[in-house]
Amino acid sequence: MDDKRYLLNLIREGEHQQQDFKYRVSDACKLAKSVSAFANTDGGRLLIGVRDDGFLSGVRSEEEIYMMHQAAYKYCRPEASIKFDTYHIEGRTIVISTVPPSDRRPVYAIDDDGEKRAYIRISDENIVASPVLLALWRNVQKKQGTMMTYTDTVRKLLDTMTGTQTLNQLVKHSKIPRHKVITLLARLIHFGVVQWEYVDQQFLFSQR
Repeated sequence: MDDKRYLLNLIREGEHQQQDFKYRVSDACKLAKSVSAFANTDGGRLLIGVRDDGFLSGVRSEEEIYMMHQAAYKYCRPEASIKFDTYHIEGRTIVISTVPPSDRRPVYAIDDDGEKRAYIRISDENIVASPVLLALWRNVQKKQGTMMTYTDTVRKLLDTMTGTQTLNQLVKHSKIPRHKVITLLARLIHFGVVQWEYVDQQFLFSQR
């Protein structure tokens, strides 16, 4: 398959869980959000120089390519792995930036003020990760525990989990401190007792 056909086939897929279009790169910080989201989820690719409607606008300058590198290596912590492939089609330069899923989650994106946030990719959106997911990833990194202990506090939290609820609802109904609920939910998800979903711009938790 030639480069043009390959690229057009990707564009026909549209934006989805593992693909995002970027018309131009004017801000490395904003691009870092996409890099963080892909790295923290299933990996994916950024088609740089492609508008949302699939039109090939092309990368306009070396400065844009420089900012792509900055997004992964300066504005992500830890640094995200990223591979750049350049295609020259119809007189335009298109760059495909491929980001694999990270084994060092969470990967944070750093904004202009130095604040860091971790993102995940859900459908075609980059979403700020729930603090429960952050705790889950940290536990995985630390390889904490191979067994789940059902303390009175764990049972109390599980008894509170009727249907699906947000983190704030669980804290309110269980009367367990927020930091403790976050820690317990992370462990319960890790051991397959609890599941999460993202609905109507909210993270919801429920028993499996």
